[in-house]
Amino acid sequence: MTQQTDIEIARGARKKPILEIGSGLGIGAEDLVPFGHDKAKVSQEFIEGVKGRKNGKLILVTAINPTPAGEGKTTTTVGLGDGLNAIGKKAMICIREASLGPNFGMKGGAAGGGYAQVVPMEDMNLHFTGDFHAITAAHNLLSAMIDNHLYWGNALEIDERRVSWRRVLDMNDRALRDVVTSLGGVTNGFPRQTGFDITVASEVMAILCLATDLKDLEKRLGDMIVASRRDRTPIYARDIKADGAMTVLLKDAMQPNLVQTLENNPAFVHGGPFANIAHGCNSVIATTTALKLADYVVTEAGFGADLGAEKFMNIKCRKAGLAPDCVVLVATIRAMKMNGGVAKADLGAENVDAVKAGCANLGRHIGNLKQFGVPVVVAINHFVKDTEAEIAAVEAYVAEQGSEAIVSKHWADGSKGSEALARRVAEIADSGRSQFSPLYPDDMGL
Repeated sequence: MTQQTDIEIARGARKKPILEIGSGLGIGAEDLVPFGHDKAKVSQEFIEGVKGRKNGKLILVTAINPTPAGEGKTTTTVGLGDGLNAIGKKAMICIREASLGPNFGMKGGAAGGGYAQVVPMEDMNLHFTGDFHAITAAHNLLSAMIDNHLYWGNALEIDERRVSWRRVLDMNDRALRDVVTSLGGVTNGFPRQTGFDITVASEVMAILCLATDLKDLEKRLGDMIVASRRDRTPIYARDIKADGAMTVLLKDAMQPNLVQTLENNPAFVHGGPFANIAHGCNSVIATTTALKLADYVVTEAGFGADLGAEKFMNIKCRKAGLAPDCVVLVATIRAMKMNGGVAKADLGAENVDAVKAGCANLGRHIGNLKQFGVPVVVAINHFVKDTEAEIAAVEAYVAEQGSEAIVSKHWADGSKGSEALARRVAEIADSGRSQFSPLYPDDMGL
């Protein structure tokens, strides 16, 4: 039998109406803003109303350093969430929204894969509920207001050579990385060099994902430095009087998006800052709200644990007052072999020695994560060509590091393939073993 593709599996999903998914979380129809029948935003009023509830357990999914062989953080996040629900736990997942740039590039979508996906997959990977377009508009409004200020006399005495605020669009377009604007004559302003970044690299994206409400969002937007004067003193977005207008454009984008997994379990998909230039996590407002609605919340952080997980712990958790109860570190046999020197074309052949050699990368991540005081479980994201000997080599190595490795087959089998991982993660999260602490204090100097 031919294995179905991700999109074929997603299109065959038996989705429940989003109002039914919301009802299962205690969210009434009056607090959902539907976008069709299978996705909706959650109202700010509802979010405010649940803030006094007790938090559930927070589980972070991270991974070894990314390789072309693929690790599967999002797939494991979805699979673990489904697995927890399958063993009788009330669980939610929280992941980031997808950017059009990577979607149409080499990376592809961001909804998981196989039988561990969030749906509607196609909508999520395209325009979804318009959050990224709102962020693009808010960012570029500020850009336009800066140029308008320069045109109408420059009362703030901005040094045109030191305008650091660029423009954005949610697409990979190398031709726009460096451009000259305001050409065409006096009425178009003062020509200057600038450029475009991708929307997920915008500071507005990072701020939206750290803000706790609209008031906090407006303050953070106003605090952004956009340029400087000749004496190098900073110009802020509030000096341009853009913070209020930007907040208005973002008021709906601040509301988390509710969708579901293939197994009809609830998921918040909200925000999407890149981990290489920002903190690489979904929004604080989505995670903190999910913790009030479920007993277990599974979320992820971008790139490897040395990047995304570090920022999750030291930035997101610090700023939002969160404390993870367990970390799941995703690794694959294929990636171990690649780290052990095997070419991508040869990863299908058994090579236990290469697996053992590649485990050094895994070991460093385990050690790094343990410094935060949080227990670590290694999830071996199973591929069909993994052999028992290769799996045993990883399990033995992880045991030597004082952790345990559990094979998870969620990609092929959905929640049935992740139940063992889910049971162990729930046990650890419930044990109270986590003694989370960021690695450095707030007042530590640079």
